[in-house]
Amino acid sequence: MSTRYVPSTVPTNPDDIPTYLQEELKRMSIAVNNLADGHIDKTHVAPAKPRDGDIRFADGTNWNPGSARGLYYYDLATTAWIKFNA
Repeated sequence: MSTRYVPSTVPTNPDDIPTYLQEELKRMSIAVNNLADGHIDKTHVAPAKPRDGDIRFADGTNWNPGSARGLYYYDLATTAWIKFNA
């Protein structure tokens, strides 16, 4: 499950609002719990505007920041993605 949350379109029929809200709350809960558990989605492209301290899990194929697949953080001082080493 993804850590991203994008709201669904609000229904036009007022009778559908309770079900809509229940489903949206469930989707938000999943996204928040994934973040709390430390889950990071695999990234296939470099972020367009990385910020100092951004963390990404690079797939190593479509996006390889330098040392193949793995977990990286963005260092603004060097303007580079640095791989976390185990």
